[in-house]
Amino acid sequence: MTIFALFSSSDMSPNNQRINLMTTPNNVLLLMAHPNLRHSEINLPLFQQAQKIPGVTAIDLYAHYPRFNIDIEAEQQRLQQHDTILFQFPLYWYSVPSLLKEWMDLVFEYGFAYGSEGTALHGKRFGCVISAGGKKDAYCDKGINHFSIEELLRPLEQTASLTGMIYQQPLTLFGARTAAEDGSLERHLENCQQHLQLFIKEPAK
Repeated sequence: MTIFALFSSSDMSPNNQRINLMTTPNNVLLLMAHPNLRHSEINLPLFQQAQKIPGVTAIDLYAHYPRFNIDIEAEQQRLQQHDTILFQFPLYWYSVPSLLKEWMDLVFEYGFAYGSEGTALHGKRFGCVISAGGKKDAYCDKGINHFSIEELLRPLEQTASLTGMIYQQPLTLFGARTAAEDGSLERHLENCQQHLQLFIKEPAK
């Protein structure tokens, strides 16, 4: 890949986004959803790392759509031009942040993402990069949260199934509140980088 097209977290008009999308050769699309990314000790370095990897298009959804006025056509074009789709987000009340849910409701529409003619996403890989405040043992049947991360993400797994995408196991950073101090953030950065590079080297079939 000789060109690395990247949208920074600074605002761009939907029209400019659409023009740039037509020349994007990257095969991994990472959609960041964090309402306060600039102050995040975890998701900001993860996102900045992804921005530097050739072959990855990294998008800050809250920077693009501060008023939730999502450009459905531009986002659907973006999806069609990548073969691996990753959501990056902090786990909010066992789900995704509100803008990402709105994005899904609008962009994954009937006739595009599902339905008899909605085959645009078939065969693409889909996965999540998540930060969770609690320790890993808090996410199990005997923990305070009662369910594992995999169980909590079943709606997203089913979304992948309905839209014909190939679901990938989530990359989860537990104990996000102390990750920067205890060294787990650095290990998670390395793990995420390895996975992104693997997705780039091995396009979805």
